[in-house]
Amino acid sequence: MEKVEIGSAEYIEEPSTNVKFQTSLTLPECSSPLSLLGTVFEHPKLTKAFIFMVCNNSGYREKVFAIIGVKVYAAGLYLNQSISNKLNAWKGRSATEIQGDSSLFDSIFQIPLEKSLQIVLVRDVDGKTFWDALDEAISPRIKAPSPVDVSALSTFRSIFQGRSLRKGTFIFLTWMEPSKMLVCISSDGLPSSVDATIKSMNVTMVLFDVFFGNSPVSPSLKASVANGLATVLK
Repeated sequence: MEKVEIGSAEYIEEPSTNVKFQTSLTLPECSSPLSLLGTVFEHPKLTKAFIFMVCNNSGYREKVFAIIGVKVYAAGLYLNQSISNKLNAWKGRSATEIQGDSSLFDSIFQIPLEKSLQIVLVRDVDGKTFWDALDEAISPRIKAPSPVDVSALSTFRSIFQGRSLRKGTFIFLTWMEPSKMLVCISSDGLPSSVDATIKSMNVTMVLFDVFFGNSPVSPSLKASVANGLATVLK
C-alpha cells in the first residue's frame, strides 16, 4: 500500500490494480467527510468496496463472468469519523477477535452515521452484468421479500439496466442509516448527485451482511476491516 498526493488530495494506491483511493472524501448528502482504512487483494466470485473513518479499507475482487477470472473492480470501505467513538466496548480487542465478533459489525450497521462502499471498475462492463453479480449475493438472503423490499430491489436494478459502465467508473453504496442507502455512480471523478435512494431495511441490511456478516463474500475484505478497526480501537 502506497500513499500518493495528487494536487491537495492524498490517495492510497491498491497495488494489484493501481486504483487510487482518496484517503478522505465528501459524498452527496453526507454530513461530514469519510475516511479510508487499508487495502486487500481479493480473488472471489463477487466484487465489492467500502469507505471507513480513521481507518481505510480497500479491496480487489473478481467476478467470474463468461470468461473465468476476468478482473472487474477494486473496492474500499469508508466510515464517518464519529463511528469509532461509539465502539468503546471493543477497545483493545485484537483483529482476530473483532473479525469473529458479529455484534461489532451489527453495531456499525445500526449506528445512524454514514458508511460507504466505493467500487471502482477496472474494465468496461455492462450494467445488467454488474447488477446480476450483485443480485446473486443479495436476493438469496431475503427469504420472504415484502412489497417494500421488491420495490427497493426494482429501484436498485433500474439504475444499472441499459447502462454502460466504463473502466474507471465510481459506484458508491452509502448507508445513511439502517433503512436508507444512497447509490451514486460517476464516470468523471467523485459524484455530485445521488442516482437513487434505497429505502428497505431488509435490502440495506442484507447488502451490508454480504460484506461483513458471518459468511461474507470476501473474508479477506472483512479481515482487512478488522485489522483497521483493531488499530483504531487500541
